[in-house]
Amino acid sequence: MGKCQVTLGRFQEKKRFLSDIFTTTVDLKYRRFLFVFMMCYIVTWVIFGIIFFFDAWIRDDINHIGDPEWKPCIENVDNFISALLFSVESQRTIGYGSRIVMANCTEGVILLMAQSIVGSMIDALMVGCMFVKISRLKKRAQTLIFSKKCVVSHRDEKLCLMFRIGDLRDSHMVDAKIRSKLIKSRQTKEGAFIPLEQSELNLGYDTGEDRLFLVEPQIICHVINDHSPFWEMTAELLKREQFEIIMILEGIVEASGMTCQARNSYTEDEILWGYRFEPCMTLQKGAFRVDM
Repeated sequence: MGKCQVTLGRFQEKKRFLSDIFTTTVDLKYRRFLFVFMMCYIVTWVIFGIIFFFDAWIRDDINHIGDPEWKPCIENVDNFISALLFSVESQRTIGYGSRIVMANCTEGVILLMAQSIVGSMIDALMVGCMFVKISRLKKRAQTLIFSKKCVVSHRDEKLCLMFRIGDLRDSHMVDAKIRSKLIKSRQTKEGAFIPLEQSELNLGYDTGEDRLFLVEPQIICHVINDHSPFWEMTAELLKREQFEIIMILEGIVEASGMTCQARNSYTEDEILWGYRFEPCMTLQKGAFRVDM
């Protein structure tokens, strides 16, 4: 989408991401998120399994398996695998009953309480991250379709820059609003060079035309007047310019009540001068075709 691709360079203060670990986890890609999800549990199980096995080894419970007169800290923990199984059973509250902490083992009770608290914290964090991640509305934005081209032609005896947008779903966007930014390099009167200056394109926010009701495809119009950055631009000059127009549609999804944002961009070679959109009453194949 467009040419103004922005990537983060190398910077030193990456620890700022760790200060907001919840957002950092949610922003991970799915494969990395699932890896972090699994490792949070596996690492916890292994760490507490090692602690339980170390405790059994210190108390010499391993060498007294089957001794009726010996009182172990954890019943039936004779190796690391059995300690790991006890760790999993305790944190996931499976409780098969063959491995239990005895009442005479104070440190075992404390460790069991600590693992229960840590496990509850991991459950709350991971379930919250999973819910937020699967409920994000990136897929909903894919059903908001922008025209592939932007056109410049006369409308009501005014020269206008126009593009078309439509919603593929039957459920409508509530309080949908459209806005646009022109990104273009410019040199100031003092000689300073601004590489990516952003200027606003008026899409009717002073008349309320920027608020959309997408029951059918809508043609969004920007009037090219003396307040427009395209005021002094001609068809020949358009071919030599380098800029990008960013279209941003925001609205509330009717089904979930969450805010959704869809974006599209047009570069100078995607603007057709003197063309118009074919009229259409329904969103069908070819509805976004431009014609003379």
